[in-house]
Amino acid sequence: MGSTVIPTFRYEDAKAAIDFLVDAFGFEPSLVVDGPNGSIEHAQLVRGTGMIMLGSLRDDEYGGAAGDSATSGAVYVIVSDVYGHADRARAAGAEILMEPKEEDYGGANYTARDPEGVVWSFGSYDPWAGTDLE
Repeated sequence: MGSTVIPTFRYEDAKAAIDFLVDAFGFEPSLVVDGPNGSIEHAQLVRGTGMIMLGSLRDDEYGGAAGDSATSGAVYVIVSDVYGHADRARAAGAEILMEPKEEDYGGANYTARDPEGVVWSFGSYDPWAGTDLE
């Protein structure tokens, strides 16, 4: 079983967002459902045992409740090679907001913004490690 918490986003250009998230951050599409007029109705992207879901911005009940969810909040993703991951993201056009650095509490991390404004943090610190929930 994967994570029981799955962040969800709506993007103005969901197809471009999927391409970016694959190229820059190493996600893999597991399901992509096309919508009308070139939109994305629903997509699931995975990385390890984690998943995010996304779709195109649209005026529907969820959109009214969540608002512009592509530019609010942030996501933390565990990666083994923080510095290499940051290099990959930078090469793919991610805006690096905080350069990779070692943290006092363990591990290293960096923070980036995708083309539609979502803030992503990637780090080697694993908050599950050493717990009975690991």
